[in-house]
Amino acid sequence: MKFDVLTLFPEMFEPLKQSIIKRATEKQIIDINLINIRDFSEDKHNKVDDTPYGGGAGMLMKPDVVDRAYNSVKSKNAKVIYLTPQGKRLNQEKVKELSKEEHLILLCGHYEGIDQRVIDKIVDEEISIGDYVLTGGEIPAMVLIDSVSRYVEGVLSNESTDEESFANGLLEYPQYTRPEIFNNEKVPEVLISGHHENIKNWRREKALENTFRKRPELLENIALTDKEKSYIEKLKKEVQ
Repeated sequence: MKFDVLTLFPEMFEPLKQSIIKRATEKQIIDINLINIRDFSEDKHNKVDDTPYGGGAGMLMKPDVVDRAYNSVKSKNAKVIYLTPQGKRLNQEKVKELSKEEHLILLCGHYEGIDQRVIDKIVDEEISIGDYVLTGGEIPAMVLIDSVSRYVEGVLSNESTDEESFANGLLEYPQYTRPEIFNNEKVPEVLISGHHENIKNWRREKALENTFRKRPELLENIALTDKEKSYIEKLKKEVQ
């Protein structure tokens, strides 16, 4: 998968040169290309912004500069995403959907945003990572690249993504490793029993409990068995 990132601050993307994303780029499973929008300014001072018509605070990124940057990387199969608080909320379902794309162009706004005319012209979808405002779209772009890359074939094992939080609509079950006893607390017996079916059932139950206690609204969209419904009712009585 190819990511082209249109940004005023390419140096902000250094964290993507670490860990799993670094290995994926080295294996050429994903390709992250940073395009500095300033390089497409025709102003002698590399100016990329101007005051908004109608007045108001702040500056807007100029449409012609952004358009030239976009044209330098556009392709037939590219999907252009503008990172903005006004977009649809990024969730795991959207992450999986985007991981099937071949080419994503991520547009990072800054200042007071971008002239609407170029947004209307080139953007396919607007995405937000939450209902709050950041100084620019660079951090949301990194969040999107990291989350989407994990679902690109070859970046992680299938098992790693199949059992994590939100993969099946639930939060993940608690995990344990050595030492077997820590601060007088022992690893749950079932996990060292070697009984795979019991371990599977325990993990499902703990995932349900974890979701109920931390994000109960997620349970509304999950098909539960009668036994699981009874277990949730039992948890509800415990907290009443």
